[in-house]
This record gives sequence, C-alpha cells and structure tokens, in this order.
Amino acid sequence: MNHYNEGSPLVDIAYLARSEHRVLTLVALTERPRSRSELCELTGVSSSTMRRTLDEFDDRLWIRKDGYQYVATRLGEAITSGMEELIERVETERKLRHVWPWLPDAIGEFPFETWSELTITVAKPDTPYHPVGRFESLLRETTTLRSLRPEVALMDPCFDALHQLIDEGVDTTLIDRPECHTYFISTYPDRSSAMMQQDNFTVLAHDDLPPYGIGLLDECVTISCYDQSSGTVHVLIDTDAPAVREWAKSVYETYRTGARHVEPQKGVK
Repeated sequence: MNHYNEGSPLVDIAYLARSEHRVLTLVALTERPRSRSELCELTGVSSSTMRRTLDEFDDRLWIRKDGYQYVATRLGEAITSGMEELIERVETERKLRHVWPWLPDAIGEFPFETWSELTITVAKPDTPYHPVGRFESLLRETTTLRSLRPEVALMDPCFDALHQLIDEGVDTTLIDRPECHTYFISTYPDRSSAMMQQDNFTVLAHDDLPPYGIGLLDECVTISCYDQSSGTVHVLIDTDAPAVREWAKSVYETYRTGARHVEPQKGVK
C-alpha cells in the first residue's frame, strides 16, 4: 500500500505549499509533457531537486513518465486544479484582508467569484491620492455618470474632469450631502452655476446617506470608502461585475427617490 494514502490530506497540501516550484512543476505538466531539464529551467531549481520532486509526484501517482518526459495523470490534474483554485482564493483574500473593515457590508454577501472581479485601489502614505486618480481616469472615459455621495475629497480633485463631462453633454446626476454642494457652489460659484443650468446635469441633496459612495459610470461601478475622521478616500473599488452593479443601482435608486433638487445660488462667493 502506498504510504502517501495515509494521514491527513493536509500532509499533501503542506508538501505542495512548502516549495513554490512544486506547484509550478505540476501546473507545467498538466499543460504538456516536459523533460526534467525543461522543468529545471522553468522553475529555477537544480536537477537533483527536480529529480526528488518528480519522484515524490510519481509516488503519489500525480505524474507518469513518457519516454524522457513527464506528464500529469488525471489525479495530478485534479490536484493541480484544486491548488490553483486555492491559490486564487488566497490571493483574493489577501487583496481584501486589509480593506475589509472599510467595505460596505453588502460586499461580504457576494460570492467569491464576484470578489475576484473587484479592482481595489488603496491610499498609502506614499500614494495618498491613488484612489482619486483611479476614479478620475474612469470618470474621463464614461458617457453617463450617476453618483451617490461623491464627497469633496473625491470630486474636488476631479472637478475639471467633471466640468469637461458636463460641457461634452454627458448625462450626470450627483446626490450628496447639502454641505458638500455648498462647498462646490461657494468654491466654484461661476462654473458651478453654469454647470447646474445645463439640462444634462442634475444636483440632488440628501441628509442621510450611507458612509460610502457609489458611482455608476456606464457599465462600471465604483465604491468609494471614506475615512470618517478625515473625510479622505481610503479605498476605491471598481468593477463591472453584474451582481455588484445590480446592488449599486438598487442603493442609488433608493436614495434618489428621497433626494431633493439643489438650485444654483447666484452671487455666492
């Protein structure tokens, strides 16, 4: 009886995970037959190390020898598929781990496959405006814009891009807190007044918004997570995942229904 049939499955998982070249080797052998020297070149390990790895794989019946080459068996293909899925899950978890407390609770309700479709941009000490820059790049490409709680920290650096969108006739609706609208109207009185008189620009106010922002930019959804103490944008998520878009549209429409129009205030300085 093969002794690798004994013990916990964690023994085999730990064996594969202990050295990165083992998973790389098994993946390579599921793609096509390869020689030992080719596998050494591919993984960067010595010939003796690769020989031991191939012997271990052979003992587990994950591979078979085909002339001077090696190829994965169906057992090996099954293990490879499982390890690749596990690695993908861990990579996604690591991406989300440090931003998880900032995210809307609804994100946690989506399946893993949806999590893997999220692009996450985080503000760091050396790149504090990275999330804002990411949003501006998406903003400049959109042909429609619906934004819930865009906030000063997100939209002030993007004001020129927003102004250009309005001038180009992009259909735009912003829903934010009254004090945020007051900031823009007082800071940019002439441009704000001109923009708000455009038929394609709607400004709405709501007194009780969620702690995060939502942007609907064509098929793209953005979620902006704000630092509640400073008001800065800590995390920006963007995705075109249908499930996230349906959720975002539902949240947006809920607050859209309870929002009121903001009129331009001429002469405010």
